[in-house]
Amino acid sequence: FCGFVRDLTDQKEAEKKLRRRERLMSGMMDSAFDPMFQINEKGIIQMVNQAAVDHFGWSRDEFMGSNVSIICGGGHGPNHDRYLERYLRTG
Repeated sequence: FCGFVRDLTDQKEAEKKLRRRERLMSGMMDSAFDPMFQINEKGIIQMVNQAAVDHFGWSRDEFMGSNVSIICGGGHGPNHDRYLERYLRTG
């Protein structure tokens, strides 16, 4: 017989804290009256709140994984990736 034992207590606690933070973030976003999006560094929508779903009339699934430029009006959509890139470069 061959095997190993590894204490996962710290890892499980860290995972539990992460899940708690994710629930808190989701709850705060969904309680907001204004549309809110969480995007990654490429502008891809990672999280969307219920106000955005109600305002734009799209489902969460339609938003998730799309570039946030889809909601930009006034000609800003095509330029949004450049805006984001410049912000990440300059702060």
